[in-house]
Amino acid sequence: MKFQHNTNRLEAFSDGVLAFAATLLMVGFEWDGDFRVLESQGTSFLAFAASFFVLVAFWWVHYNYFRRSGYVDNWIIAVNTVLLFVILYYVFPLKSLVNSFMGQERITMEGLSNLFRMYSLGFALIFLCFAAMYFRSYKKLRAVEPSLVSLFYARHFTIFVLIGVLSMVLATLQAGVQIGLPGFIYALLGPLCFWHAQWFKRKYKDIDQ
Repeated sequence: MKFQHNTNRLEAFSDGVLAFAATLLMVGFEWDGDFRVLESQGTSFLAFAASFFVLVAFWWVHYNYFRRSGYVDNWIIAVNTVLLFVILYYVFPLKSLVNSFMGQERITMEGLSNLFRMYSLGFALIFLCFAAMYFRSYKKLRAVEPSLVSLFYARHFTIFVLIGVLSMVLATLQAGVQIGLPGFIYALLGPLCFWHAQWFKRKYKDIDQ
């Protein structure tokens, strides 16, 4: 007998893991009640804030998948598990990256390059999971009904993956690492995603994103 997958339980488990990731971020930000110490930890707070809001952004993308599609099978559960694992691991190099740019952590050029590689690898893997989930949804549901939204977001998040890979290549070659080029390259996401959205709308007239 084939049982129907319970989407609510998968979402609840995912929310729990993301909440645990937020808790781990907070553990690293200590304050003993002395406001003078708090002022000196401004950089740590900024790193915590950046990591937290990036984590919330990932939650929002994850939440939207289940609102837009809601398709779940064993393959989706497996990819979602990998996604949660990578997000849980990803937030820590992000904190170190912010701290290094603010001058709190002394880091060599090689160390900064490695940090960028870790960041870019995590970024690419996270959005590869999102793209794979949307593509799986599109592939399985297109026989039942057209699922252009799933197709759009599968391609949309593939752009994120490609930018992450490009950043990783730049970091590996240490091209512009000193000025943060592997980080600034993410600014390309805006124009590329806008171009893709316009192209997709011209090709598929009826799409509600």
